[in-house]
Amino acid sequence: MSYLKFDKVLLTNLEKSLSKEFLRTNMAGAYASSSIIDCNTRKYHGLLVVPVPEIDRDNHVLLSSLDETVIQHGAEFNLGIHRYSNNYFSPKGHKYIREFHIDGVPTTIYRIGGVILKKERLFVAHESRILIRYTLLEAHSPTILRLKPFLSFRSVNELTFENYALNTNYQEVSNGVSFCLYEKYPTLFMQINVKNEFVFAPNWYKGIEYYKEQERGYNYTEDSFVPGYFEMPIKKGESIIFSAGTEAVSTKNLKTLFEKENKKIDEGTDFYSCLKNAAQQFYIQRNGEFYLLAGYTWFKYRARDTFIALPGATLAIGNVEMFENIMKTSLRAVEDFMQEREKSTLLREITHPDVLLWFVWAIQQYAKYVSLEKATEKYGKIVLEIIEFIRKQKHKNLFLHDNGLLYTNGKSSPATWMGAVENGFPITPRTGYVVEINALWYNILNFGAEIAKTLGQENLNDLLAYQASTAGGSFVHKFWNGTYLYDYIDCDYCDREVRPNMIFAVSLPYSPLDKKQQKSVVDIVTRELLTIKGLRSLSPKSGMYRPNYVGGVLERNRNYHNGPVWAWTIGAYSEAYFKIYKMSSISFLQRFLAGYESELTELTVGTLSELFDGNPPFKGHGAMAYAPTVAEILRTINILK
Repeated sequence: MSYLKFDKVLLTNLEKSLSKEFLRTNMAGAYASSSIIDCNTRKYHGLLVVPVPEIDRDNHVLLSSLDETVIQHGAEFNLGIHRYSNNYFSPKGHKYIREFHIDGVPTTIYRIGGVILKKERLFVAHESRILIRYTLLEAHSPTILRLKPFLSFRSVNELTFENYALNTNYQEVSNGVSFCLYEKYPTLFMQINVKNEFVFAPNWYKGIEYYKEQERGYNYTEDSFVPGYFEMPIKKGESIIFSAGTEAVSTKNLKTLFEKENKKIDEGTDFYSCLKNAAQQFYIQRNGEFYLLAGYTWFKYRARDTFIALPGATLAIGNVEMFENIMKTSLRAVEDFMQEREKSTLLREITHPDVLLWFVWAIQQYAKYVSLEKATEKYGKIVLEIIEFIRKQKHKNLFLHDNGLLYTNGKSSPATWMGAVENGFPITPRTGYVVEINALWYNILNFGAEIAKTLGQENLNDLLAYQASTAGGSFVHKFWNGTYLYDYIDCDYCDREVRPNMIFAVSLPYSPLDKKQQKSVVDIVTRELLTIKGLRSLSPKSGMYRPNYVGGVLERNRNYHNGPVWAWTIGAYSEAYFKIYKMSSISFLQRFLAGYESELTELTVGTLSELFDGNPPFKGHGAMAYAPTVAEILRTINILK
C-alpha cells in the first residue's frame, strides 16, 4: 500500500488537488515540479527547469508541461489541464485521473473508458533530463498516444508572451526533435524510445494563468509556445519513454536509463523515509563543489540556511560524507570572507553577522555526532580562527564590547534570520545586543576552549574559558528580565517582545542560564509561541502580531516574522524541552512530531514548506520545500532516538 497516495475523489476536486504539488530534482540545480494533476499553478513550475549560467544565476523553464492525448477509433481524449481567465480550465484531463502516488517516482493512473494508462516521471540524477514513462495497462482497441510539449525558455522569475523573436526552427534527432527558442539558451532535445511522427504545428496558447502567483501579488498570466506534437501507436503492456534534456540521448538506451535511475530512488514508506528523501533533494553538486540549497523553488545557496540545516540534512540521516563535502565548499567561502579574497564559491550572504556563529555551531554538531577529536582534526583550526577573527574586531558588523558581548548594527540592513525588508530597511530591526547572536557567541567560546584543550593549547583554553565566563555573566545581566530574555537591547531600549530567538540560549550545548532560568524560558515559549507546527515568530499577545502569511509582497513581508510559525525552530525547542523535562518529555515531543506527518500530503507532497500561519488551521506557505524545516525535524527525530 502506498504511503503518499491520492484517489480520484480528491484528484477530480480542483479546490483540493491544485494546492498539492510534487517536486523532483537532479541534485545539480535542475528540477521538475507541478501540481499533482499536472496543472501548473506557479511560474516556477515546469517539467524541465534548469540553471543557465550563460544568462544569469536563476533557473529557467525550458519545458513547461506536456499534454497527453489518447486516441481510439478517431476519438481524442486529452489528459492535459491548464487554467485560463475567469477560472476556466481547458482541457479537463483531471477527470480521467484515478490515482496519484509519490512513494518513489510521481505516478499517475488515468482511466478513459476501457483504457488504463500509467504515467511515471523521473529526473535523472546530475543530468538536466526528465524521463516520462507511459505504460498502457489496459486497452481493447488500437490506441494512439499523442504528446504535445509546451515550451517557455524563460527565467522562473519572469513570464513570456507571444513574440516574433522566437526561433521556430528545429532539427530532427534520433526519434525526436530539438529546439532552441532564443539565443544563449541551451538546446532542448525531445526524444522518444520508439519511432514516432513529429507534426510541426506551431501555435501560441495565450492567457495561461498561475493562480498562486496571483495570490502572491505578482503577474500571473503568460502565453506558452507549442511547436507541434509527437504521435505514435501504443500496445497493451507496452511502455513508451519520453525524454527532454539539454543534450541528445541514445533512444535505444532510454528504457535501461529509466530502470537504472529508478533503482536509485528510496521509497518513502513512512514519515522518516520521506523526510530523508526530501533532505537529499537539497544536495547540489556543481563543478565538483557541494552545496545545500536553502529551498525550492526560488532560494539559492544561502550561508545561514546552509549551516542551520546542514547537521539535520546530513548527519541526522547518517550521511557524514555529504556533511564533509558541503563543509569543504563552505570552508573555502568562510576563508574567502575572512581573508578578504574574491569569492570562489556560490555561497551567498556569508557576511551577515550571525553566519560565522552558525557555521561553528554546525561543526559543533559534527563533533557531537562523530567525535570531538575528529571535529578538532578537521575543523579545529578554522573554529579558533573564527573566534580570533571576531575577538580582534575584524568582522565589519560584529563588535566585541568590554563586557564580553557582541554588538551588531541591524538598523540599516538585517542582522539575523528575521530579515524581511521594506524600502531597503529591516521590518524587524533587531539591533545592538541580539539574544541568539550572544547565546551563540557564549556557546562557541566554550566550544573553542574544548578544541584548544584537545589540541593541548592550555593557555588558549584558559583564555577562551575566561572570556566565556565574562560573556555568560554579562548575558544574564543584560538579557534576563526576571521571567524570560529580551529579544535585543540597544542602548537603553530593551525589546520585551516574546519571540522564539530566546530558545537558543537554552538549547545550545553551552547555556549561560541556570536551570531555573532555562525552565522559565522554555515555559513562556511553550505557553505563547508553541503550535502544532512549531514556534510562532511573535507572541499573539503582541500588538504587532500578524499571524497569516497572505496578501501582496509588502503585506507578506510585514507579516513574515511577526506571527507566522517557522517550523525550523522546533529543533532548538525540542533540545531545550528535553534539557528541562528529561525523559518525561519524550512522549510529548513524539506526539508533537506527529503534527508534521499530515503536512506531507498538504502542499508539496513528501516534503515540508517554509512557514505556516500562526493561527489555526496553520496553513503552510512560502517556499514549497525548505531545507531548515526538513533538517531540523530530522534532527529532532534523531534527538528522540
